Amino acid sequence: MHAHQLQDTALRYFLEVVRGGSLTEASARLHVAASAISRQIAGLEQSLGTVLFERQPRGMVPTAAGEILAAHARRSSLDAEHALEEIQALQGLRSGKVRMAITEGFASAFLPPLIIEFRQRYARIQFQVDVTAPAEVPVRVRDGDADIGLTFSRAPERDIKVEHRQSAPILALMHPDHPLAGSKALTLRSLSAYPLALPMADTTLRQMIDIACSRQQLLLEPVLSTNYLATLLSFVLQGGGISVAGEVSVRQLVAAGQLVAVPIRDHGMELRDIELQTLAGRTLPHAAQSFLDHIKLHLPAETST
Repeated sequence: MHAHQLQDTALRYFLEVVRGGSLTEASARLHVAASAISRQIAGLEQSLGTVLFERQPRGMVPTAAGEILAAHARRSSLDAEHALEEIQALQGLRSGKVRMAITEGFASAFLPPLIIEFRQRYARIQFQVDVTAPAEVPVRVRDGDADIGLTFSRAPERDIKVEHRQSAPILALMHPDHPLAGSKALTLRSLSAYPLALPMADTTLRQMIDIACSRQQLLLEPVLSTNYLATLLSFVLQGGGISVAGEVSVRQLVAAGQLVAVPIRDHGMELRDIELQTLAGRTLPHAAQSFLDHIKLHLPAETST
């Protein structure tokens, strides 16, 4: 049995149109004729006595009433998944899926070992991990596409419950042979004398650096800018220069002595948090709640400067 069998057909079709932005897209995802989806939505609009979508040349956009119904439909969908998992647990199936939205900084060194360790106890649990930009993580959680969000955050988000928060200061990364490798702390100005590889401007890390540089009227000109963490780390590991990251992103490389991580002491470099996020008011499925608790055990006290 699938969770969608516990859901109202009209609401399920309606929500897919919201997600896809058009009848055509919803039809392709649901493998249902667009005309059938259109009839279900028309029936909802007639029952509610209001228009749920603005029909535009490039697609369908929810009205204010449509947004309210979409929030209800998302919660209904999540509740159906939760109910099905609980029933399966009672039957002794011990199965389930954990859906996560995370930023790239957690994707390589931090999360995979936790999944492996968790599955040693719960071998039938499956994981779906969506690696995306920091601003997209709460969107995935809010839309019901992820049970758990793990991201770097600088501001609160609506409808998001922060299950765990801790500071994630920015560290300068360098090869152990680098001239600055023995430093106890560094400043952005001291880094400017060396080749730098920095993340792209859409990351919280780069935004913090740019703000701090603006306050100091300091111009940092990276020799390499990329949205791929592995490229930044490879640049440093091969002696190309200095980069930056949070501790969880490089924990294993530092422990192995392959990288040196030095705190950056400029004002504002500490104003970023790691957040574990869930949808406010939602009861997580058993597998997701158990893995959420597992993550929490590996965050406190381990992240340091």
